[in-house]
Amino acid sequence: MRSLRGMALALVLALCPTLATAQPVNVYAAASLTDVLQDLVQRFKASGQGELNLVPGGTSSLAKQIENGAPADLFFSANVEWMTHLDSLGLIEKETCAKLLGNTLVVVAPAAESFAVEARKGFDFAGAFKGRLAIADPGHVPAGLYTRQAFEWLGWWAGVQDRLAPAADVRAALVYVERGECAAGVVYATDVARSDKVKVLATLPAESHAPIVYPVAIVKGHRTDKAVEALAFLQSTEAAKVYAQYGFVVLKKAALPAAGETH
Repeated sequence: MRSLRGMALALVLALCPTLATAQPVNVYAAASLTDVLQDLVQRFKASGQGELNLVPGGTSSLAKQIENGAPADLFFSANVEWMTHLDSLGLIEKETCAKLLGNTLVVVAPAAESFAVEARKGFDFAGAFKGRLAIADPGHVPAGLYTRQAFEWLGWWAGVQDRLAPAADVRAALVYVERGECAAGVVYATDVARSDKVKVLATLPAESHAPIVYPVAIVKGHRTDKAVEALAFLQSTEAAKVYAQYGFVVLKKAALPAAGETH
């Protein structure tokens, strides 16, 4: 009986080959890319190229999922480090990797409760507000790591580290501020571009933290025609225009450094 069922399934797949290729391309992407990628997913589908299944989340969490065998086809990271980590484990089709986007960090507050901030060394940031500061988890989430670097460079970290409200990802940190649960927060500029619930108080200096770079690549073993097509679309001129509309900086294509190399 089992043999007959197997033969029947093989016959169905032979007669309907599209059934074997109808699965969408799974794009595991940093939470800060959610809005722009939702837009691009719709454009990809409208163009007749197929389906993209967006799986947003904290970059570190997504990388760990991929490390544990999650069915990701593409990985779109919010920093180079986590992409390099997966590459060091042999989990990335390295030659497909490109540093695609850039971003900036901003200090925000609830729209009706803003306060003055000067993004410079010597400014008493901790004394400028009362309450907690929402940031992505500085232990492993890219936005939180960048924030800690910037605050240490500015001399602000010691004054706020006991008042942090660490979030699973940068979008969650934004929600804390939007809801008024935190008096201030640090998020990407692109996160607040379409929010009327927060006000940008300052932009953190680019030199205060490592460059914010979003690399994208195909996951090892998932280099199908559809995955290649999806990756090409995400790097296309059309996609570049959409990224810019959402406030991202489109970078020139560059190769991923080998594990252990500087970048």
